[in-house]
Amino acid sequence: MSVAEETDVIVIGGGMAGAGAAFEISRSAKVVLLERENHCGYHTTGRSAASFTENYGNGVIRRIVLASRSFMTEPPAGFSDYPLLSKRGMITVARADQLDLLRQDLEAARALVPSIVAMTPAEAIARVPVLRADYLAGAYIEPHSMDIDVNGLHQGFLRGARARGARIVTNAGVKAIDRQGGQWRVETPAGTFLAPRIVNAAGAWGDEIAAMAGVRPVGLQPKRRTAFNIPAPAGVDISDWPLVHDVGAEFYFKPDAGQLFVSPADATLSVPMDAYAEDIDVAIGAERLERATTIEVQRVSRSWAGLRTFVADGSPVVGPDDEVPDFIWLVGQGGYGIKTSPALSRVCASMIAGGGLPDDVARQGVSLADLTPHRLRESQRKQVAS
Repeated sequence: MSVAEETDVIVIGGGMAGAGAAFEISRSAKVVLLERENHCGYHTTGRSAASFTENYGNGVIRRIVLASRSFMTEPPAGFSDYPLLSKRGMITVARADQLDLLRQDLEAARALVPSIVAMTPAEAIARVPVLRADYLAGAYIEPHSMDIDVNGLHQGFLRGARARGARIVTNAGVKAIDRQGGQWRVETPAGTFLAPRIVNAAGAWGDEIAAMAGVRPVGLQPKRRTAFNIPAPAGVDISDWPLVHDVGAEFYFKPDAGQLFVSPADATLSVPMDAYAEDIDVAIGAERLERATTIEVQRVSRSWAGLRTFVADGSPVVGPDDEVPDFIWLVGQGGYGIKTSPALSRVCASMIAGGGLPDDVARQGVSLADLTPHRLRESQRKQVAS
């Protein structure tokens, strides 16, 4: 029988959340990160739209994104060979029947991101000439929305964690978890690991990991999001186009390595799984794109899907379980886990170290009550009582 490896913190999940947590926690503790696939970032992390926008998600998400921007714009020395962010911009568009929603959305957006400004339909079409004049009734632009180098960020976290002594173990799917004498024991095909604390960064599988550990689930809801690439319109330079997003969350598209990245912005409930694109969702995305633009979808170059995992209130779950404090949650990031990862990684590390929120996160108006599992436990208790 092999000897179990001891460490200070076991991080379960090698996607962006787990990689970021390992990077930050390993500043002051010994970390082992366990990834069940043969490489980290196989699932949702590797299937992101790669957009850094401060105007997407609920209020908590948007504030966490604001707290993540400084890391994205000025990462630590040696973190990445290239800038993590590049200029893109994002235009939010509306049909005539969506103008009231557009006005409400613009007012809420400007409260957090003052650089957002309204556009006339003509101005939007000048930026993205394929938009249909008979479709577009209103728009606004977030000029400082950016593209994210997702691989650069993810690999920077992993490389930095290793440099601080963390061990990244792949092909290490969790088979069993138990707790004895103040130590968690995690069994995997790659070995057995012991630590006084676990960070659950398992994404859509987070509740399954909790159940293995004897911890009550928080009610994670994985939702499938579809995306596909199509060739760019012939003879058109799309490189400077912004991301175009429908105010009703019915579609979005943007340039992607010389092609167009398109999504119907679907959110179909799913079990935790290796998600794949359904033909019907690709067809819906193509139809919505054709309705809003002059593009005719003749061929789909490639399609894929990922799971965006939420809890009931749409905010991330970060922090010690209120019933099992040595089990730390880092799940429920929805579709915002890439752009929130710098701040949420620091939040997780701070809580493990016994501190509260980092000052810059708190200054954005985020509170512990917005993030910790306690809010969900209270909701669960109230539902049982009623």
